[in-house]
Amino acid sequence: MQVRSLSTRLLASVSVLLVIFFGLTIVALDLVFRDISERAILDRLEVQVLALLSVSEESMRGGLEPAPQLAESRYNSPGSGLYGEIRRTDDAATWRSNSMVGTGLDFGAVLSPGQRRFGVLPLANGSEVLALSLGIAWEFPNGSTRNFVYSVAENLDPYYAQLNRLRGQMFGWFTGLMLLLLAALALVFRWVLSPVRRVAREIEAIELGDLSGLGTGYPRELVGVTTNMNALLRSERERLARYRNTLGNLAHSLKTPLAVMRNLLGGDALRDAPVARQLDEQVSRMDDIVRYQLKRAAASGGTGLGQAPVDVRQTLESLRGALAKVYADRALDLRVQVEPGCRFIGDQGDLTEIAGNLLDNACKWARRVVSLTAAPLQRPGARHAGLLLVIEDDGPGIAPEARARVLERGARLDERVSGQGIGLSVVRELAEVSGGSVAIAESPLGGARVEVQLPAP
Repeated sequence: MQVRSLSTRLLASVSVLLVIFFGLTIVALDLVFRDISERAILDRLEVQVLALLSVSEESMRGGLEPAPQLAESRYNSPGSGLYGEIRRTDDAATWRSNSMVGTGLDFGAVLSPGQRRFGVLPLANGSEVLALSLGIAWEFPNGSTRNFVYSVAENLDPYYAQLNRLRGQMFGWFTGLMLLLLAALALVFRWVLSPVRRVAREIEAIELGDLSGLGTGYPRELVGVTTNMNALLRSERERLARYRNTLGNLAHSLKTPLAVMRNLLGGDALRDAPVARQLDEQVSRMDDIVRYQLKRAAASGGTGLGQAPVDVRQTLESLRGALAKVYADRALDLRVQVEPGCRFIGDQGDLTEIAGNLLDNACKWARRVVSLTAAPLQRPGARHAGLLLVIEDDGPGIAPEARARVLERGARLDERVSGQGIGLSVVRELAEVSGGSVAIAESPLGGARVEVQLPAP
């Protein structure tokens, strides 16, 4: 799963690095401790060998053995953990400590004088000992010299227990230290990245129309981003205003010459001329195009960043009042219902154009009742609710095979009803530019039901 938060990414990356670092540190300290402990055991074993040498004396069998009253007492206790042996080079043991009984300890091959062997040996019960063997040449009082091997060993169970305790303590210490470091880094990251979170909050506020631009007081690294973002927002709003003004001016400038041409072509002398009729048809087409562009110029054609949310209830109530006056002679029942939480984030001209065209079409076809319902539109994954408009009437309705065609520019179901056939096409275009859609169905009132979905930005 993709991680979207910079703080989470940083903490995850630092956590991995800390685990690797502390893991390597624990391994290094473990190696150092084992080396130091083994050296300490070796030093103790060397002391034991020297102690055996110092208390050794000739036995009745011509060998060597330590004086009982001077030897280490642990040699006499079975399972004491300290073991000793004196052996001749002919591999015959002249002395073995009582502590070796039942251990099955074998110190290995004999050594020549001056040779030394240090290593781990197993016991019969599965335990291990660290053993030191030293070859010596012993000169007896009669002047004869014989070679012996002194061997001592110490049980490693206490060493392993101490090593495991140290490993557990190091793991606990480093885990606690890592958690403390992560908590401190989380606070540091939160403070360092607070300007980035502020940018995100202000951009969201701009999308919702609560702000018109990013604020000031950002760190030097973000000043360029915020400044350029504000410049882009201003440029977009100015470009949209220029587009609407230019398109409106062009349409208005063409409308007057077209009206003059139509009046001239409508004279008695030219009314029946074939060329005049063809020109009149072309002028009518041009007039439709101009009207269509005028309607487009009246709306922004999308959501503008930094625009304040439109008051849906006030806009729709104003449209109802205006249309009630236009169709006052028909005594239509115009119903407008706005549910709580409705808001339109965009240009008020868009909402007025969409709702006005749909209401006007519904009033033209309705017998008596026209209903407009506005409700919040909640889509999966969207952070904010959009707007859902449902317009219904009790007129003749729209046949299923004609529902797609009426959304095309210039399409009209009945030439006897006034209009240019461009209102629904503008509604569809504005809805699609905003990421929404227009759907036509049958209304429970008996007529058409037009549903417009306008999602939040």
